Amino acid sequence: VQLVESGGGLVQAGGSLRLSCAASGLTFSTYTIGWFRQAPGKEREFVTTITWSGRNTLYADSIKGRFTISRDNAKNTIYLQMNSLRPEDTAVYYCALDRRPTIHSGSSNQNFYDYWGQGTQVTVSS
Repeated sequence: VQLVESGGGLVQAGGSLRLSCAASGLTFSTYTIGWFRQAPGKEREFVTTITWSGRNTLYADSIKGRFTISRDNAKNTIYLQMNSLRPEDTAVYYCALDRRPTIHSGSSNQNFYDYWGQGTQVTVSS
């Protein structure tokens, strides 16, 4: 299983970025995928997750209303649209796969996520 993130970069506060997470080596459409982030000097934290069907999503309070997760199972890809970015959104963003297939409700618990990408850096300047 391989997850590869892309789309990070440097953006001014108030700007937007779209991250992508491309998956290979599994039946992508049966698994929930999440996004997490880790800022310098802080622990990795949950951002959002989307179930295998795309019907159910879960967002951290800190990004609710600004970030949107989506998936294209035909392309084996997850997207994270990030709008109204703030300096506090600066972090390395990781996508991860929940090992439980065909669940109907995603989780913010990192212990459920067995496979992780290498991360993509997002930097928001003030």
